[in-house]
Amino acid sequence: MRYMMLIKHTEDYRNKTIPAGLMEAMGEFVGDAMKKGIIVDTNGLQSSHKGKKVRLSGGKLSVIDGPFTESKEIVGGYAIVDVPSDKEALDLATEFMELHRVHWPEFEGESELRQIQTGEPGSQ
Repeated sequence: MRYMMLIKHTEDYRNKTIPAGLMEAMGEFVGDAMKKGIIVDTNGLQSSHKGKKVRLSGGKLSVIDGPFTESKEIVGGYAIVDVPSDKEALDLATEFMELHRVHWPEFEGESELRQIQTGEPGSQ
């Protein structure tokens, strides 16, 4: 089963230097998982300053330029993972956040895990 794993945090983390220990640990974690075929794709996302939103409200479309200051959290990166079960996906997301806890103790954020829809919309 495939899952989208999103790392979410406040925009102000864009102005902070990621500790070298975390970068090294994430590189090893991601490299090993990619070799095993567990992580299919992953990357960080650029600042919301460079982003845009297309909003539909009241039957009208509008474009909103970043930064998205009204957002409490932004998506800072993603991974598409391919594992046999919900438990293994959750274990992977937990291990990823544990790297942050150990190597960047003051970091606050979350990893959102969502199974990728297959088949018709609304199907399991």
